[in-house]
Amino acid sequence: MGDVFPETIVTDRLRLEAVGPETVDTLELYEICSSDPYIDEVTEYMPWDPHETPKETLEFVEEVTEQYESSDGASYVIRPREGEDRGGEIAGTAGFGVEWEKRTLGMGIWLRKPFWGRGYSGERAAAFLELAFDRLDLELVAVAAHVDNDRSNRAIEKYVETYGGSREGRLRNYVVINDEPADCYRYSISQSEWGDAAHEVTVRFED
Repeated sequence: MGDVFPETIVTDRLRLEAVGPETVDTLELYEICSSDPYIDEVTEYMPWDPHETPKETLEFVEEVTEQYESSDGASYVIRPREGEDRGGEIAGTAGFGVEWEKRTLGMGIWLRKPFWGRGYSGERAAAFLELAFDRLDLELVAVAAHVDNDRSNRAIEKYVETYGGSREGRLRNYVVINDEPADCYRYSISQSEWGDAAHEVTVRFED
């Protein structure tokens, strides 16, 4: 795979592995993305729908593998580490895209419902922030969430506040959900804001 982004990211409670044929069982991921008991609730505010065929999941894996190898972005499968409830299971995926000319990383995440409420979104954010600012020397990390997605906005506000960032405003027709344009709130954290904040999550990158 590529050599710009780490293949594996390990935090206090999570292990993130770059999505690819060697790290993810496509059929297992398909089952999660198509018929997980809460998949409709999980994807309600997501810009993707439950997968209809294994081919759709395979195309996702191929697409993000290509992004990783071209250094345009990366997607990671999230697994709680040993000792966590349901450790080793796929909890969801997290990804980012990099706009190198803007020195900006935009990130996102989705989690299966049994893994909601554990603070995993914030822990993953801590890892991506360290990657963006310490390893890639970017200047800004941005994240957006559907204006009606109260759960995600609360989670984002929590870690954005922790790292000194702010909500920039409302972006109209920023994303398409169920074939309809929808508004999002956008948040950002700068390298200097992150550098001034306390870092309580231990992060390790493995290449």
